[in-house]
Amino acid sequence: MGETIKIAGADGFEFTAYHEPSFTPRKGGVVIIQEIFGIDRHIRADVERWAKMGYEAVAPALFDRRQRDFHAEHDDAGIQAGVAHARATPLDQALADIVACRDFLKTRGEKVCVVGYCYGGSLTWLSACRLDGIAAAASYYGSLVKQFAAETPKCPTVVHLGRTDPGIDADEVASAIAQHHSNVPVHIYEGAGHGFNNQSPERYNAEAADLARHRTLELFDRA
Repeated sequence: MGETIKIAGADGFEFTAYHEPSFTPRKGGVVIIQEIFGIDRHIRADVERWAKMGYEAVAPALFDRRQRDFHAEHDDAGIQAGVAHARATPLDQALADIVACRDFLKTRGEKVCVVGYCYGGSLTWLSACRLDGIAAAASYYGSLVKQFAAETPKCPTVVHLGRTDPGIDADEVASAIAQHHSNVPVHIYEGAGHGFNNQSPERYNAEAADLARHRTLELFDRA
């Protein structure tokens, strides 16, 4: 069963994280990076999915310094609150908390992977490029990936995008990555929009989510 734990960041601040041990023989650890909506039921469900696939999973609450236990609905008010928290959270601070999660998982086994969605998709790309000790990374529809496409991942990395995402031009992101990194696969899912892995009725695309997870699992298992 999943539980909320506390992890100390490099600055000494203890942030909360949702944690679940692997259900099956442990393959490694995975840091799951939240959307702007916080550690909501959808992120907790993703933690459970990865635990069932053999990965000890931890999802840090990256907005804890601003608001403990933040989670928002997928409505206008929730989006506004989540965007405000994301914009006010320095990227280096978020990455430092991901490092703390990496170190927490490394005490249980060497291999640590990272997967993230939306806001977390951007942070996953930056984690792959800027952090040591990450075995593999899977970025889902991160709005900052194009901006930082020239940075070089230090580990095997994959990018997942929805064709109908209104806020991210998938072809532009794919082109920007291809310009710098011919070895980084970018998968564009036809008929899928932003947040297609999230099981909220207005966003979920089961076919795209299943295929993206299969590709991500293959990448992590090979790492």
